[in-house]
Amino acid sequence: MSGPITLLLGRAEVARTMTLKNYIDTVEVAFQRLAAGRMVVPGLVHMAAPDGAFHVKSAGFVGDPHYVAVKVNGNFPDNRRRNGLPTIQGAIILCDGRNGSLLAVIDSIEVTAMRTGAATAVAAKYLARPDSSVMTIIGCGIQGRVQLLALKEVLPLETVYVIDLERQRANNFAAKMQVETGLDVLSIDNLADATLASHAIVTCTTSREPFLRSEHVAPGTFIAAVGADNADKQELHSDLMSRSKVIVDILDQCAEIGELHYALKAGVMTRTDVVTELAPIVAGTIQPDFKEDDVIIFDSTGSAIQDVAAAGIIYERAKAEGFGLPMQFA
Repeated sequence: MSGPITLLLGRAEVARTMTLKNYIDTVEVAFQRLAAGRMVVPGLVHMAAPDGAFHVKSAGFVGDPHYVAVKVNGNFPDNRRRNGLPTIQGAIILCDGRNGSLLAVIDSIEVTAMRTGAATAVAAKYLARPDSSVMTIIGCGIQGRVQLLALKEVLPLETVYVIDLERQRANNFAAKMQVETGLDVLSIDNLADATLASHAIVTCTTSREPFLRSEHVAPGTFIAAVGADNADKQELHSDLMSRSKVIVDILDQCAEIGELHYALKAGVMTRTDVVTELAPIVAGTIQPDFKEDDVIIFDSTGSAIQDVAAAGIIYERAKAEGFGLPMQFA
């Protein structure tokens, strides 16, 4: 008996299947499914390496379709400089949760970048001031671009400040994104000058030292902390976390590797100080009573619910449109 066909999908093929708007819609539905108990999310597996780390994240749909996805990502912050390779590389294994069939092996670079930006957009849709027109992006890499494009989908942005440790990189990023978005994108040196003037702030760096403090943030600001995806990374000072309203993507995961991890370690927060996970807010089952001057932080460590939701759609569209390399493993 011949086994099922498995599709191999590279980054270029993945990029053909979904727009950023598709990712935002897909991630929003994934959080709704999570709130409804229609997702299974096991714990994170982390493996340290000399110059980086490997993460294994997994999740499954409950019901129809019954997909299970396991993503293995290598994250090596200095990879581009040292080896000429992407910071993040890996693959998503998509299986049929009813019989274990291997449906697809999908390059994870595109999915990880896009679904991370999409999660910020979903959080901003529900948590940021609806009139947010000024934002700051700290970190001008691939994720900085995706974050800007994603927030442009849900907020009425007009001015964007960009900051990077490499000033020329920030200058180049600003010039490129101004053309791409039509917004006023400005490279700036002074952190506080940018952040205090902003309604929304996104931190998407590989920093291992916190740099954003309470005095850098105006009342009523929405912050998406994206960079901390392992226990060695930190972007927000714990004093800022403790004085803000904190929303997490997955509580257990954020307590292990997110900004919350450091606030718990410093003893300035407990898990009960977290307002809620994002999912029930998206589903409408929890409506936090935020005040106008509350600083709201979305601690985003990247959930596999986003991966399985995107991978399922990518697989279905690739199969329907006839692209990808078919393989028979069994």
